Amino acid sequence: MTQDTHISLAHGNGGYFMRELIETIFAQQFANSNLDIERDAAMLSWPYGELVITTDGFTVQPLEFPGGNIGSLAVHGTVNDLAVSGAIPCYFTLNVFVEEGFEIALLKRLMASLAEAAQKCQVAIVAGDTKVLPRGQVSGLYLATTGVGYRTNTSPLNVRQIKAGDVIVVSGSVGDHGIAVMLAREQFGLRGSLRSDAASVLPLTQALLPYGDRVRVMRDPTRGGVATVLHDYVRATGLTLRIRQSELPINGEVQVVCDMLGYDPLYLACEGRVVAVVAPDIATAVLETWRALPEGSHAALIGTVCEQHPPRVILETELGGERLLEELEDDPLPRIC
Repeated sequence: MTQDTHISLAHGNGGYFMRELIETIFAQQFANSNLDIERDAAMLSWPYGELVITTDGFTVQPLEFPGGNIGSLAVHGTVNDLAVSGAIPCYFTLNVFVEEGFEIALLKRLMASLAEAAQKCQVAIVAGDTKVLPRGQVSGLYLATTGVGYRTNTSPLNVRQIKAGDVIVVSGSVGDHGIAVMLAREQFGLRGSLRSDAASVLPLTQALLPYGDRVRVMRDPTRGGVATVLHDYVRATGLTLRIRQSELPINGEVQVVCDMLGYDPLYLACEGRVVAVVAPDIATAVLETWRALPEGSHAALIGTVCEQHPPRVILETELGGERLLEELEDDPLPRIC
């Protein structure tokens, strides 16, 4: 940030520049507050257990895509930040930023989808605000949410609990959301039938809570994808993560598009997946637990944690070689969330 004079899109992609922005601007200015930039939601004490709160903003083009839209995405994204923190979501607030000239029928359809997703996730929209902005000042519609939930379990779910020998588990195929949204734009002359993975991960996270502190941490790999989550783990622990390419669950259509355009599925956004680190003695049980759920039928054990210096993310290729997975800097795709 010392060399940057203006904000670029790369400062919002979930990778290195976004982390630097958060650490050098927001975290430094809020140093005297209780801001925790290592979690997806804040833990607050209250008389009935542990209150958990998170906030998020949503922008996507197109507003509707196979498997979802900005309305359902806002609900699932907020629910998932609470869920991977071990919480049960309860309440939402919703801020709507809508552009002058936006089609009312489309707005009604998107809000109906948001309401349906909230009902399915058993969360209540309890407050909100609406701003109409002059034409050209917003790309149609932006949404901002605050989610509140509670925790009754005592599992720490802290990235700093990760130990050498732990196992990395992903709940399903990676990169589906990023490619589905890109195909919905019909860019590069490509079309497809791939659907976004956008969904609530609450069944997946709640299924692991009985394992207690043997589940070290859970994260949902949104902007920046799985690779960015893995780098977060490396940076917090000083340990190396070794990922096996042969074990990665990647949808065939995603792989084809990535091969054609030179993208890496590990850097593409997911909106209904969990990346967990668990103790080695429960890894197989966790895999079976997730695969027994519809949301986790394609779960896989994708790698391990080890003491190897310098700490990094290493991909063990199918040909027996190794490749460093660098931290994301520039956007891997046109902005999709």
